[in-house]
Amino acid sequence: MQSHGASDACQTLTPPIMHFRSLRAPARLVLLLAGLVAPVLAQTSDAQVRELDAYIQKGMREWEIPGLTVSLVRNDTMLFAKGYGVRRLGVPGVVDVNTQFGIMSTTKAFTALAIAMLVDEGKVQWSDPITKHLPEFQFRDPFLTREATVKDLLTHNIGMGNADLMWARGDLSRAEILRRVRYLPTAYSLRSGFAYQNVMYGAAGALIERVSGRSWEDFVRFRIFAPLGMMQSKPTYATMRSSTGVNQSEPHFRIRDTIRVIADESVDVLPAAGAIWSNADDMANWIRFMLNGGRIDGQQLVSEANFRELLKPQTMVTESEFYPTATLTKPRWMSYGLGWFQQDYRGRFLAFHTGSLDGRTAMVALLPDARTGVFIAGNLDHAEFRHALMLKALDIFAGTNGGAPRDWSTEFLALYAGLRDKGVKARAELESKRVSGTKPSLALASYAATYTHPAWGDLVVAEQGGALSIAMGSSASMRGTLEHWNTDTFRAMLGDGRSAPMYVAFTVDASGKVARLIMDGSDEYVFTRVEAR
Repeated sequence: MQSHGASDACQTLTPPIMHFRSLRAPARLVLLLAGLVAPVLAQTSDAQVRELDAYIQKGMREWEIPGLTVSLVRNDTMLFAKGYGVRRLGVPGVVDVNTQFGIMSTTKAFTALAIAMLVDEGKVQWSDPITKHLPEFQFRDPFLTREATVKDLLTHNIGMGNADLMWARGDLSRAEILRRVRYLPTAYSLRSGFAYQNVMYGAAGALIERVSGRSWEDFVRFRIFAPLGMMQSKPTYATMRSSTGVNQSEPHFRIRDTIRVIADESVDVLPAAGAIWSNADDMANWIRFMLNGGRIDGQQLVSEANFRELLKPQTMVTESEFYPTATLTKPRWMSYGLGWFQQDYRGRFLAFHTGSLDGRTAMVALLPDARTGVFIAGNLDHAEFRHALMLKALDIFAGTNGGAPRDWSTEFLALYAGLRDKGVKARAELESKRVSGTKPSLALASYAATYTHPAWGDLVVAEQGGALSIAMGSSASMRGTLEHWNTDTFRAMLGDGRSAPMYVAFTVDASGKVARLIMDGSDEYVFTRVEAR
């Protein structure tokens, strides 16, 4: 999934285009013999490959990334593919081109393609109201329910704010998450803003299931993975884990200044938003397909008209919702297509998307007019070397440096270090405003209760041994301790310490009883106390 804010049985598929794999067989042999670097064409010099390889190795050291995998395609050929580092710190096992990584929110482009295929078949239209196919899917605003279209599910400008808490809590089914959308406040008018929305992509997956008669997972496997020869890719974490002998990377997170292995975060409940697992080899096929206008080895999987719809700018992206890297790349415009962010880069159209879950990063980028694309996946949380590597690869192989090469890695290291410093400073300023010497207005046991919100669900505060704890859902990252902060406000320390503190304020009614709980001072996160029966 993406933060701009993550089960079914595995089936063995036989690819309908067997000649593609036989075509690739010599390349696979050279990959193994040459340290997992793919053979290069005549137009690609050894010097270019060495330059990229050295850049990656240097970047991994500077950003302290345990493992990384990269593939690069140009003119329908995989020019470069290599794995770097280890799958898990402290454990033997190197990353190679077959190592599985979560591709997270880059999954969204697959979901958009699936709907484009269904539009080709006449089973759905981009302009159809969502309720034509999912009549149970309702918004709080009747106008939005009536007017929002299938395409609006894919463009992040449908009018809803971030709703990730519904899936992050870990105990709600997809059907229940989609049912609760009707209780979310409208953040802005339909198509008049931009707010990254994983839940709407979850609804798109449900719509694909409804109109195609097969699950999103099966649709992606049979209609996309199989013809593209992506035989090692899995539509969900569960199917990846159920495979025997899986060559899987492990996620890492910097906690209290130490890079640690953490448990994987599954988003299988909303698979269409970010559940796919793949590797450098398979994702090179996906890039070939996208650079060839929806064709793979002569087979057209989606009409030219609907393929163009995928990369057509659909909505403008606000500066605050785009990537911080724009402060250095300085694009003249920033937009979103259907599953793709877009910007101009040195005079060329660049379509790309990141994927992010705790402990993992991914990136897919296309420079269509140069017929060049790159896939990157790593196993360290928000290691933004991916942005630098994307641009460096394009500069080297697509000639976008314009005679003015830049060390994007060094520049982005400084950029993100500055952003981290701002965060530390903001927390320190908040800490300085804490009023000392206060105490809760009630006994701690008085705050212990279940609190509920129609969209976000139940939140439980418990008292034991003179201390308060908080828990929301089944996710360990949503459980922790409550430390007194100021009067009736407590600081929540959740999970294993990787998250910033959350502040929980209790409100006391006229009778002297705790009535509500408010998370981080937001009107969107007001929970009402549930009276014991």
